[in-house]
Amino acid sequence: MKAYTEMTREELLQEQAALQAKFEEIKGKGLKLDMSRGKPSNAQLELSNGMMDVLTSESDMVCEAGVDCRNYGIMDGIPEARRLLADMSEVPEKNILIYGNSSLNVMYDTVARAMTMGVCGHTPWGKLDKVKFLCPVPGYDRHFGITEFFGIEMINVPLLETGPDMDMVEKLVSEDDSIKGIWCVPKYSNPTGISYSDETVLRFAHLKPAAPDFRIFWDNAYSIHHLYDDDQDVILELLTECEKAGNEDLVYKFISTSKVSFPGSGIAAMAASEANLADARKAMFYQTIGHDKLNQLRHVRFFRDMDGMREHMRKHADILRPKFEAVLDVLDQELGGLGIGSWVKPKGGYFISFDSLEGCAKKIVAKAKEAGVTMTGAGATFPYGKDPKDSNIRIAPSFPTPEELALAAEVFVLSVKLVSLEKLLAQ
Repeated sequence: MKAYTEMTREELLQEQAALQAKFEEIKGKGLKLDMSRGKPSNAQLELSNGMMDVLTSESDMVCEAGVDCRNYGIMDGIPEARRLLADMSEVPEKNILIYGNSSLNVMYDTVARAMTMGVCGHTPWGKLDKVKFLCPVPGYDRHFGITEFFGIEMINVPLLETGPDMDMVEKLVSEDDSIKGIWCVPKYSNPTGISYSDETVLRFAHLKPAAPDFRIFWDNAYSIHHLYDDDQDVILELLTECEKAGNEDLVYKFISTSKVSFPGSGIAAMAASEANLADARKAMFYQTIGHDKLNQLRHVRFFRDMDGMREHMRKHADILRPKFEAVLDVLDQELGGLGIGSWVKPKGGYFISFDSLEGCAKKIVAKAKEAGVTMTGAGATFPYGKDPKDSNIRIAPSFPTPEELALAAEVFVLSVKLVSLEKLLAQ
């Protein structure tokens, strides 16, 4: 089909009339479909049901350290769980601190600790006149929610195909000591699906921030969430590169099994230098006598080791891959060549990032909602919910069934076309 931007006004009006009739027909079906969040589907959750059976009232509940997991103790996490999460994080076991069920909770705690206690002996952020964070955009709305909650000023940094714009990052952090951190999803980024290049990781490792308490918040949420067995992104391990650069305290790495086992009942960890972990333990000492060791033991007994976890993730990929490909096929077939949107084909993660014509994202999401398809709010992928171009939309294909997804994708492309036509006809 001819690109919309090349059509005459009469052709645009004819196209609009035909699509509007189709839209009204779908609207009459009373659909209620949800593509708003990257939730695992029921089929994915069922992959981990066996975890509920690995511990019974007859099980040995004693971990490698000789501690009964039903009782108090082992604040750092049981050794076998630390080893599993260390392998998942690609760091030595000594650099791992196990927390509760959610890496988001760990990130919130880490910012809260910096606000109240400071970082490694430096002035608590809450006592400073100004605290700023760099936010690669489009990015993860819940990251931005944490810094906004604490009143931290957020600065947009463009996310390129290789990762954040490192020229901008290096300049800003070297000149302004009120910049205390940067949010990063380095592998299969939320929402664009890109992975940071080796050069980007090395430039992060060699940063020279003006603030001695600056930290990289490295959220490795999708480190083993590949869609393809034979085509996977591999990124350099940042903590190792920071150590090589004499910058070992520069990074906090976060990871969890939230989308590996059960999102509400996973295990999370922070990987960091010994100094950073000692700093974290000071607060943890007052927070807890130990996190859920039975859940840690359950995970280790179920997955056994990293090979077991990788095999488990292949089953996730078998469920997710057809869903991603179905949405991408619809985008290619229905919007390819029309000149009204662009998207990236990710190799992993949970999202497809779509960029509409400028000024159209909010209207597209509202239009889809009108026909019964709920999507992530336009603007959510930017700090304060404000997308300067009003163009980015995050598509989450994981939760709906394949049948629901086909309908949702049809509604989405119809909404994109109708809103784009409206914009072009108004020009």
